[in-house]
Amino acid sequence: MINLSSLKPNAKKSKIRRGRGNGSKGTFSGRGCKGQNSRAGGGVRLGFEGGQSGVLDRMPKLRGFRNPNRVETEAVNLFVLEENYKNGETVSLETLLLRGMISGRNGKVKVLAKGDITKKLTISAEIMISANAKTAIEAAGGTVQVAAVVEAV
Repeated sequence: MINLSSLKPNAKKSKIRRGRGNGSKGTFSGRGCKGQNSRAGGGVRLGFEGGQSGVLDRMPKLRGFRNPNRVETEAVNLFVLEENYKNGETVSLETLLLRGMISGRNGKVKVLAKGDITKKLTISAEIMISANAKTAIEAAGGTVQVAAVVEAV
């Protein structure tokens, strides 16, 4: 009768020492006959294609550096604010995002002076503004709550 107390593991096969020369198992120790890969330390480096130009060598070399931490600044012009805002409203990141004028909340937004504006708008402090756009908004009767005015681009 078989029960848990009568079970025991299978008998292990004798361990074969492979790759230890002619006396272990087979004449060439599993490395084939002659050649670069049969020798100790043999083989080719990673990416080597037998003397042919490797795939990394055939790729075009692009000069320069692309900063992975760069934050793109989205531009919003005055004529866009004129079309999308009513008189007396506040321009902030939230309202720009709700109206679909910017793509994401984590970027920077800058108001540029392209176009005319006649409405009294309040620009919040989280938005950058060019010097020309600031004078145009203030000439229309609006206010700018920006800490630093950025030079025109």
